[in-house]
Amino acid sequence: MAGIQVSGLLSNSSFDWKAIVDQLIEAESAPVKKLTADKTDNTDKTTALGSIKTALVELQDSVQAMRADNIFSLRTVSSNVAATTWKTSSASNTPVGSYAIAVSQLATKAKQAGRPDVGAPLSATNNVAGLTLANLNTATAVTAGTFTVNGARVTIAVTDSLQDVFSAISTATGGDVTGTYDPTEDKISLQSASNREVLLGSTVDSSNFLAAMKLANNGGDTVASSGKLGTVRLYTATVANSGLATAASGTGAFSINGVAISYNASTDRVADLLDRINASAAGVTASYDSTNDRFSLANTTTGDTGMSINDTSGLLAALGLTSGSGGAFSRGDNARFTINGGAAITSMSNTLAAAAHGIAGLSVTVDTQSAQTLQVASDSSSMATYVQGFVTKFNAVQNLIEQNTRVTVSGTTVSGAVLAGNREVEGWSKRLRSLAFDQIGGLTGSVKRLDHLGIDFNSTTGQLTIKEADKLATALADRPSDVSEFFLSANTGLVAKIYTGLTTLMKDDTTQQNNLGKANLSIDDQITRLQAKLAAQRETLTRSFIKMLDAQSTAATQQKTLTNAFDQKNNN
Repeated sequence: MAGIQVSGLLSNSSFDWKAIVDQLIEAESAPVKKLTADKTDNTDKTTALGSIKTALVELQDSVQAMRADNIFSLRTVSSNVAATTWKTSSASNTPVGSYAIAVSQLATKAKQAGRPDVGAPLSATNNVAGLTLANLNTATAVTAGTFTVNGARVTIAVTDSLQDVFSAISTATGGDVTGTYDPTEDKISLQSASNREVLLGSTVDSSNFLAAMKLANNGGDTVASSGKLGTVRLYTATVANSGLATAASGTGAFSINGVAISYNASTDRVADLLDRINASAAGVTASYDSTNDRFSLANTTTGDTGMSINDTSGLLAALGLTSGSGGAFSRGDNARFTINGGAAITSMSNTLAAAAHGIAGLSVTVDTQSAQTLQVASDSSSMATYVQGFVTKFNAVQNLIEQNTRVTVSGTTVSGAVLAGNREVEGWSKRLRSLAFDQIGGLTGSVKRLDHLGIDFNSTTGQLTIKEADKLATALADRPSDVSEFFLSANTGLVAKIYTGLTTLMKDDTTQQNNLGKANLSIDDQITRLQAKLAAQRETLTRSFIKMLDAQSTAATQQKTLTNAFDQKNNN
């Protein structure tokens, strides 16, 4: 008998059941693909809405900047002197106008000038053999090198004594010029024994000895120091050892303008004392002039104000700063000026502010006694920049709305942008145009619409354009208060209207984004459920085909067994 026939799948050993399963599942996956495409579309819409919202925020920021910076009250100040060193500034709403300012006197600081020559002499006697050049209390430290006397070169070192220098001068000049020191005058003298003119210095001198000793040619046979030589050591010794002519010791305190300053003469340096005064609340600056060997105090502010000194310890007297010790107080001056030829005005400061001259917001810092005419004008350039910024940001929003909602027709093909058909978003463009171009009611000035400023509207693109720049410039320069009223009137001005309108649009934009986000969450949930169902279907199909293959294998085995049995029977 013929063998058992298992037709179809059983006879097709090359059957790819896995491909069949994939094809079946692929066919069942169409809803997932549709949902995935919907999610991608929603995501694209969310992205587009996000870009529009960003542009709305930037537009809102631009109008808010007009309000926050009060731009239509900005002013500029210019002088009729091209290279003026006066410094000027103006605040918002400074009255526009021309101001001729004539300064007849600058403000100066009150000063307590100390007595000159408060330092002790270089030596108490005329014996200067023990005075080393490196340790001299002179205003300028002596440097090593050479100097010239009567054409003879004299070489010195800082380790030499002052007497060594006198001896070197005598040797170099063949004994003709001798040097001496007078402790009473605190001066050096160089004298010619031959009554010849003493000629000092040359272009090749390398030591500053002659300058440090205040020696200069006078055409005579004797040259003496032009001033006393001894000065005060500020940094290299304590107050007690600083070389003051009137010695100071111990601890104590004094007060300046009611502020107490304490000191310890055994540990503080004079420089420390000056720093302590300057850092205090006394309102003065203490300094030392080594050339004239004197201390001074000056108020930190200008004007005709006093200075009180209370020297209970005697240190200020030692510094020569009290009236009884030779110090002298000089009052400061107030600045004196006129405006537009009016009465004289005084100011304690050289910064002439509104408190002195009465022009609100105008400040002029003067440094010369001269006359200048200052012109205060509207800062139309800055104003125009803000207006242009508003126009640019407005157009950016309109561009994005148009780009994302447009429908393009090419022949018989119609294609739409990601938000095409979204009537709400398309309506935003019209709402913005209405906000920008509707007339502002309740205004008293001449500017009630944007076109009164030369700003036109393109009905095709929905964009703004500054069509008449001259018209805008004239309004900003000549009628800034009208422009300010139009833009900045509380609640009713253009800025308030657009700001409020944009807030509503941004809320609507956010609502749409949130709805799309919720839709995508729902899609994710549907996709998850469908994918779980497809996975179960795949598992069922896989098990079915495996059972089928098992059945095919069993049938093949049975067929082979029967065939073998019949073959054996026939052979027997």
